Amino acid sequence: MTLHLPDANGTLRPYEPRTEPLRLSPGTPFTSRTVFSAAHVVADPYADVSPDSPAAVDWDATLAFRCHLWSHGLGVAEAMDTAQRGMGLDWAGAAELIRRSAAEARAVGGRIACGVGTDQLTGGSLAEIRAAYEEQLAVVEEAGAQAILMASRALAATATGPEDYLEVYGHLLRQAGDPVVLHWLGPMFDPALEGYWGSSDLDAATEVFLEVVAAHPDKVDGVKISLLDAGREIALRRRLPRGVRCYTGDDFHYPELIAGDEQGFSHALLGIFDPLGPLAAEAVRVLDTADTAGFRALLDPTVALSRHLFQAPTRFYKTGVVFLAWLAGHQSHFAMVGGLQSARSLPHLARAYELADQLGLFPDPKLAEERMRTLLALYGVTR
Repeated sequence: MTLHLPDANGTLRPYEPRTEPLRLSPGTPFTSRTVFSAAHVVADPYADVSPDSPAAVDWDATLAFRCHLWSHGLGVAEAMDTAQRGMGLDWAGAAELIRRSAAEARAVGGRIACGVGTDQLTGGSLAEIRAAYEEQLAVVEEAGAQAILMASRALAATATGPEDYLEVYGHLLRQAGDPVVLHWLGPMFDPALEGYWGSSDLDAATEVFLEVVAAHPDKVDGVKISLLDAGREIALRRRLPRGVRCYTGDDFHYPELIAGDEQGFSHALLGIFDPLGPLAAEAVRVLDTADTAGFRALLDPTVALSRHLFQAPTRFYKTGVVFLAWLAGHQSHFAMVGGLQSARSLPHLARAYELADQLGLFPDPKLAEERMRTLLALYGVTR
């Protein structure tokens, strides 16, 4: 049946939903790329909480979604910004998420890496920031997961120059038990990170970032770059020490960055691979056969959806990710921790549905259509 979807001009337009999904099954492990999906958390819709309350998480549904990603061969990047770190999920909730997900990963043989930050703090001295990082690093290492050193709002607020970043990160890398992933998250994802690495000039910031890596190459498994600038990522990855991976976090240019060029390629740690999980996995398996054209043919058409979900204000992309998980049947509701389901407009969500449906992302198109129709009715669209 025809759906009538609202557009940005406030008018309704007819849309004929797809009737058949893109059928994708789990396959062999990846051989050419290391690929992580930054996974969302599922809220408990029956919890009597307010947006200011600690997050109420549906643990069964949250872990089931991770098993879905692992079943397709993807690694899980846990407790990252996709999981609403600092936007509804506090450190206590993130610590529990890390412990539960790491235990589940051991049980099913899934790969997991977990975010280490300083979100216990709102500010503080450099010593307090180091201690906060150390506390979180200990939780991740004790859980048996790889650590991802995330950017710190507290450090961005406290640091007076590049030397403070060099000191804090050098201290953490020296004590890390195993090689970590360094995550450079740009201010488009989190405005509080403006001027990270000691400068708002990205060229100057890049030099400091590379200095950290060069001083501790044995402790850096890779770097994750989330600046939405393909040229800058390519230039940076060409300067990494041998053996240090570049994990793209660019949700605008990921097909070309993962495919690479004659001088190298990027691995992936992406929020968009939450809704794209099975399709992304199939594309990487095609790339494993050295069929770059086939890889691009599968993944290039997904960029329009990704650019839509990650449009400014980019930090609210999580709303679209959870919305698509609901439509796809991975959870029974469209509620989010912190009430963030209200962060995107109905026209935005309608377009997300349309783009995802055209890609065949919904295992049950009829269910997705019915849920979209329910949402439209809630907003007063009855046609």
